[in-house]
Amino acid sequence: MFLDLQMPVLSGLEVVRNLNTTPLPVIVIVTAFDEHAIQAFEAGAIDYLLKPVSETRLRRSIERAKALMGRPDEITAHADRIASAIQTPGALRSRRIVGRNGDDYHILDKDEVLAFQAERELVWIVTAKQRLLATQSLRAIEERMADPEFQRVHRNAIVNVNHIRKMSALSSQRWLITLSNALQIIVSKRQAHNIREILHW
Repeated sequence: MFLDLQMPVLSGLEVVRNLNTTPLPVIVIVTAFDEHAIQAFEAGAIDYLLKPVSETRLRRSIERAKALMGRPDEITAHADRIASAIQTPGALRSRRIVGRNGDDYHILDKDEVLAFQAERELVWIVTAKQRLLATQSLRAIEERMADPEFQRVHRNAIVNVNHIRKMSALSSQRWLITLSNALQIIVSKRQAHNIREILHW
């Protein structure tokens, strides 16, 4: 079942909750809104397609769905997770982050993220081992996280303060922070006091 999350009368998640067919279908979420990626994956969708959908990406999604056919227990488990997600959508959005590598979407726990870095129109999710493209702008990420562990240190960067390993003074009001993967980021004058407070300076 290719299902849009935003529809008149019922949302896509509500449609899933009201399914009573046997066997249940494999569910692929299709939507034009990047911010629904986290909810779609966490809710139990087998895949997530962002409009406009390319033929290559559609074929890959169909192959993933076919791999589940004939496994009704797993399909039911996916559908149950989607139905239960309706009860706690806020919790889903706050715990998971979706990053993209080509046509693949990766689900990350927020503790895995060291930083978010903007480069022109792109936003990168930095982990210990890789960089993934974010599905949202840096401003949207900052608003959605609303977490004291993630602090804006520069107009182009948000860092996970739990991964700060060193702060070096560049001047009286400018700092260079080093993260656990050795990545170095300059803290702007405007944001330096926030980092000092979080680190109990």
